[in-house]
Amino acid sequence: MTHSLTQHLRVIEPYPGILAFYDGRVPGQRFAPEDNWIDDGALSLGVASYAVVSGDAALVYDSHVSVPHGAKVREALVARGVRRLTVVLSHWHLDHVAGTAAFPGAEIVANRKTLAHLTQARAGIEDGTFHGLPAICPLILPDRVFSGELRLTVGTRQVTLIECNIHSDDATVLWLPEERLLLAGDTVEDTVTYVGAPEDFADHLRDLDRLAGLHPVAVLPNHGDPEVIARGGYGPGIMAAMQRYIRWLQRLAQEPQLAATPLRDIIARDLTAGILHYFAPYEAVHQQNVARCLALWHAGAKV
Repeated sequence: MTHSLTQHLRVIEPYPGILAFYDGRVPGQRFAPEDNWIDDGALSLGVASYAVVSGDAALVYDSHVSVPHGAKVREALVARGVRRLTVVLSHWHLDHVAGTAAFPGAEIVANRKTLAHLTQARAGIEDGTFHGLPAICPLILPDRVFSGELRLTVGTRQVTLIECNIHSDDATVLWLPEERLLLAGDTVEDTVTYVGAPEDFADHLRDLDRLAGLHPVAVLPNHGDPEVIARGGYGPGIMAAMQRYIRWLQRLAQEPQLAATPLRDIIARDLTAGILHYFAPYEAVHQQNVARCLALWHAGAKV
């Protein structure tokens, strides 16, 4: 039976044994009628969690936006014969950790910064005061942490966890070296990246270079176009597209008047090339990015 909250969750398999559990980008869809972070930052943009499956083992990359979503992910994997589960958290933002309680008995892996962020914010996350409702209670913390890189074996598949500072200072991406696939979490997005800390732009640009240096054949983001994901994901050029957008934001430090530039004009090169695809809800993300940059460099400036 499909839970009403997960009725639009669909399973995409862009590669054998690589599953995307995608929800959102459905006209009129609401998780709840009142304001909430699931609709605002996840379903409105479209969000996927992934699973890397090999035999009876699976690595779940993010536990999704709610416990019912996580339960559907687990149910789908069990139906495929999976008996051994590991959950890896891409970073600490709520739409990536909310469903972890649906995976009892699974090892929960994250980098040390993710554990630190979740631990610090735990009380507010559990009572709904940190980032608004719905509350995530209980918040399940990672029980295995790493720094830098960590290599895992999933059945016969090799997966490397790589720590980055892109989007959030605690990002973890998955690199499948044999298939040359990059599961990128929120380090890249289509239409544009969400910027939480413009003061870290130099780190973002450096780490995007590092990911591009892996020379992936395809990139699978958590927030992207489901049709592109179904066709095998994005090309490695999406890293350079994110860098071009970040460098445009950096220009606001010296040229705040650029803030009024339409988003389509800023990313026109990448739209024309088919690297990025315009999706209107990202206008709000862009406006938040601009406002955050102006607040850092030009106190009192307005978008």
